[in-house]
Amino acid sequence: MPRLSGLTNKTRPTKTLSGKNCPAQWSNHTRYLQLPIFILALCRKMAEVRGQWQIRLPFSSSLLPGHQGSEATLSREASAARDPAWWKINLFRGIAKDIKRRAPYYWSDWKDAWDYRVVPATVYIILPALAFSLDMFAKTASSFGVNEVLLASVLGSVVFSILACQPLVIVGVTGPITVFNYTVYDIITPRGTNYFAFMCWIGLWSMVMHWVLAITNACNGVTYVTRFSCDIFGFYVAFIYLQKGIQVLTRQWASGEAAAYLSITVALLVLGAAYLCGVIGGSTLFQRYVRKFIEDYGTPLTIVFFTGFVHIGRMQGVELETLPTNKAFFPTQDRGWFVHFWDIDVGDVFIAIPFAILLTILFYFDHNVSALIAQGTEFPLRKPAGFHWDIFLLGWTTGIAGLLGIPFPNGLIPQAPFHTNSLCVTRQVTDESETGAEKGHTTRVVDHVVEQRVSNLAQGLLTLGTMSGPLLIVLHLIPQGVLAGLFFVMGVQALEGNGITLKMVYLAKDRSLTTGSHSLSRVQRKGAIWSFVALELFGFGATFAITQTIAAIGFPVIILLLIPVRTFLLPKYFTREELLILDAPTASPFTMESVGGNYGEEVNDLHRGRSGNERPGSSERLDEDDSTERGEAAGESTGEKNYELQQQQRSAGGLSHRSQSRSTR
Repeated sequence: MPRLSGLTNKTRPTKTLSGKNCPAQWSNHTRYLQLPIFILALCRKMAEVRGQWQIRLPFSSSLLPGHQGSEATLSREASAARDPAWWKINLFRGIAKDIKRRAPYYWSDWKDAWDYRVVPATVYIILPALAFSLDMFAKTASSFGVNEVLLASVLGSVVFSILACQPLVIVGVTGPITVFNYTVYDIITPRGTNYFAFMCWIGLWSMVMHWVLAITNACNGVTYVTRFSCDIFGFYVAFIYLQKGIQVLTRQWASGEAAAYLSITVALLVLGAAYLCGVIGGSTLFQRYVRKFIEDYGTPLTIVFFTGFVHIGRMQGVELETLPTNKAFFPTQDRGWFVHFWDIDVGDVFIAIPFAILLTILFYFDHNVSALIAQGTEFPLRKPAGFHWDIFLLGWTTGIAGLLGIPFPNGLIPQAPFHTNSLCVTRQVTDESETGAEKGHTTRVVDHVVEQRVSNLAQGLLTLGTMSGPLLIVLHLIPQGVLAGLFFVMGVQALEGNGITLKMVYLAKDRSLTTGSHSLSRVQRKGAIWSFVALELFGFGATFAITQTIAAIGFPVIILLLIPVRTFLLPKYFTREELLILDAPTASPFTMESVGGNYGEEVNDLHRGRSGNERPGSSERLDEDDSTERGEAAGESTGEKNYELQQQQRSAGGLSHRSQSRSTR
């Protein structure tokens, strides 16, 4: 074997891989290790030098002659060289950074709440909890009633409004968790297992799992979540609302045909009236303050009106099913608020672990997607987000809810983005780029968002007040047909602003009458749009279909699989330019700083403000006048900047679809 220069068996001691000296005489067996050791050391030194030069050079190795690539590729390579190895987990780093980023804004979160937009944002969010209480009351044999659902909403609102890094996210009881609760009930109760004790152990196990996810920075996986996954999940939730409304109406036949037909009529009237209020709010009818009042309070007033409407004339003689209520501040069943979690077999304690894993998967996706949509690119937010700390808090509320025997609260879709929409201060901007008959057309744009904690806290406290005796009597007067209409309202509102719906509407349009400025018009292969929508509908169909079977408990796995499908499979068929148009990131790099930015974006974008602009200071505010208090800004410069920003987002492929919802504009 050829000898290495300067190395002999007799000259000097040689160091092993561990760095310790070995005898000067090499045996015949160790002699053959010298060349591999030298090669390994040389390769390691070359890798270190390459990493240092990648960091120092202002250009990428992909730009060197003979190397194909892009600057974005180099940015990711440089970031990888700076970051520690993937297997090295810095425990608590995500939580610590979230708190450090958000803490300077904590006082302003309370001070900035002195804005009229807080009032309508508080009122609307209370209503959906009542509708879900009716569904779980029927599906779990009265295990969960109005008081349990209301208390779960109170728990989520109070904890997250005071302690969360993302106080705009509404936390409560929503459609997917109702499916989870009654599916567990159908599986466990035939075995004779104590349902509340079993649910308590699910909550306790899931609490630990949430903490593990938060401590190990697992929320960094949110960087791979795009509008593809969010739109499919939002589409699924919207159809869950519609399905719940239909199920409520089908149960009215037990009270007779007259009650059933009257309930159907009232439900459709509630849907029509609430939708009309949203249309008026986004139109040019009436004075501005009248439009805003109808838009902000139309849905709550519709519920109140039709609750009394069924008592007019001959309808008064029809016996309608109403919202079932119980004794004030007491559980629906004859039990205490603290669950005896020890009244269960030891085997059932461990059987609860797989259910807890599924619940954790559901909450990991559902809550983070709710946070992403509520802080989407269409909202000009000024304060940073924090995903890791909020998942840690969600673990606390999950465990506490299990001990109290109430449904597990988590981020709500579509209530969370509706909450942010209702906090938007908007203004009318004239599009001067239009010519001819369209010249002077005005567009309603978001000027800024009232980012604060009071609306979330006030919603929780008002919900707690509805558990009192007098208000429970009032709630008991609400017909179930009206609540079915409320389900329809939420479902239609969620569908109207969903990206899948907007793409299908575009495909159904007359091409000769479709404006060329539409972002989807820039897709060269029209078949790519059809294929993308087909994949989204397939993902929705798979998720919705499994929830109609006894295997519904496993639907969180289907939802989670959407992320790797988008990340690894879709780029094999769609080009990068097509994906930028069809599937833009859900949130801006400023919002995604907590999880390392959006997947595929350059590293430098993470240190820039909302949607690519410089990050504004926390003290930057607009001078507001009387028109701003009604939800429309007085200043021009900020509104014009945001209008230009929205135009850039659309041209870059971002379907800012949730700002298109008429009812929440």
